[in-house]
Amino acid sequence: MQLSFGQSIMSTLVLRRHWLMLAMLLLLHAATLLEIDDPWMPALLVPHLGIFLLWQPMWGGEHKVTLGVLTLISIACASVLLWLNWWLIAFWLGILFALVGGRVFSFRTKWLQLFYLAAMLYLLALLLLWVTPHLFASGMITEMLRYLTQYGLLLVLIGMAVMPVENEPIVSSHAIDFFYSVLLFLLVVVLVLGSFTFMVLGKANYLEALSFTLFSLAVLLLTLGWLWNPRFGFAGLQHLFSRYLLNVGTPLDEWLSNLAKASELEPKASGFLEAAMRQLSDLPWIKGVTWQSPSNDGTLGEDSNYPIKLEVGQLRIKIAAKYNVKTAVLLHTRLLVQIISQFYETKYKENIQQQMTRLQTIYETGSRLTHDVKNLLQSLYTLISAGQQATQTGETENFQKMLSRQLPALTHRLELTLSKLSAPQKEPSGEYIAATDWWEVLKNRYHGRNIEFDNVIASTQLIPSAVFENVADNLLDNARKKRMTETNINIAVHLSVVDSVTLTVCDSGDSIPETTASKLFYDIVDSETGFGTGLYQAYRWAKQHGYVLSLKSNEKGAVCFKLEEEKN
Repeated sequence: MQLSFGQSIMSTLVLRRHWLMLAMLLLLHAATLLEIDDPWMPALLVPHLGIFLLWQPMWGGEHKVTLGVLTLISIACASVLLWLNWWLIAFWLGILFALVGGRVFSFRTKWLQLFYLAAMLYLLALLLLWVTPHLFASGMITEMLRYLTQYGLLLVLIGMAVMPVENEPIVSSHAIDFFYSVLLFLLVVVLVLGSFTFMVLGKANYLEALSFTLFSLAVLLLTLGWLWNPRFGFAGLQHLFSRYLLNVGTPLDEWLSNLAKASELEPKASGFLEAAMRQLSDLPWIKGVTWQSPSNDGTLGEDSNYPIKLEVGQLRIKIAAKYNVKTAVLLHTRLLVQIISQFYETKYKENIQQQMTRLQTIYETGSRLTHDVKNLLQSLYTLISAGQQATQTGETENFQKMLSRQLPALTHRLELTLSKLSAPQKEPSGEYIAATDWWEVLKNRYHGRNIEFDNVIASTQLIPSAVFENVADNLLDNARKKRMTETNINIAVHLSVVDSVTLTVCDSGDSIPETTASKLFYDIVDSETGFGTGLYQAYRWAKQHGYVLSLKSNEKGAVCFKLEEEKN
């Protein structure tokens, strides 16, 4: 898109603001050398103000001039034309000195900084050597001061003109440090009024009073700089000012305390984020807030013409400011949003972890139920197969005896499985029964399956039947599957009830591969006949009830698993 002639001129002036500054100072230099009642003085100051409006760092040239700004411009021009005096000129020089000083540290290039430092030197010298003497008494103007102002300060402007100054960055074209500007303006006021005070009270001439005031201010600033950092046990002035320098409408420590309380009171990330956005929108310069996050979206307050869009982590926030904020407030706003983001990320991860824990519990319960149902179906299949075989061979009497032994055990196991289904969120511990009773039930359940049962019972102890059944069923089921692929495998089960209860299941097959054995109880293993979760779940369940399942022997011909009480 091609720019018009006026737009191209404005874009050129934006990049070369130092030339505007130089032209503004030249007009000011010519005007102040005239008498206050000379008609050429206001004639030179009006274009000086016009160039100042093009240079000034407060309002960008792309914004429309509002009624308030137009009123200020009209008052300034009327003051120049109607109420022009040396006090007004001194006040204007103090403002220019403060504005230029507030911009010096926003530049990174050496020559731009030198250019603006030279402008500060010129404005301060013009104020102290020429304007201030006119304030107190015109007779104070000596020939030396006149020549120094007319030609000496003109040399400063010529030096500024020949400096190889780079174009000002667009980012820095409106950068101004308000704190520095106010501080510099107050220093100029103290310098001028201090000189006048020393003249009146000390009966000294102007140059002596000015020198004494400059020396006093230098000593004061040196002392403040020395006391700024901690020394000799003193915390330093920096510590005293830190609370107020970190203030954007409310004390930062109070704001952070309220944010931490919201994090403690709100268990959900979405609730915390709403509370944090409410605190952010309560700041006096914010009109409204709109946010987007993985947990929720929302809007508080109203929209404005000065949006601030920030994206930190998983948060997208649009802040509607009441007015156009400066760089310092933008940086502070980003800091506040980053703090909110850190709290939110932590809370969001906690919620995800809670969901994963709940899903893990559901998964583990479902795995146990799946394994229980599988064992029940296998037992029913064995009974049905035995019944068919008994019908064909006519051995119904033996089948009825086996059925009378197996049906109570199957009924009991079915009741346990149904109880788990009715309350899956609860960790079923099962009933505690005597180890001898459980042993008899186990032998009856696996009667006729070519499994050796052996025991050493010297005392009566209670065991969690559901845990022992789960472990025994897993181990015996794995051993019987192993028997299908390896012939002539012996399976033996041994129960020891002496000082403690120990259950051992061994087979005479091949050893378990080392890669599988190392993660047998701590991870899900690859399985061709199931999900590979049986022993993993059995180990975790036994651990929860004070028992340890381990692989005691892993040699060919002697693969043994052992369930025993956990030793403290």
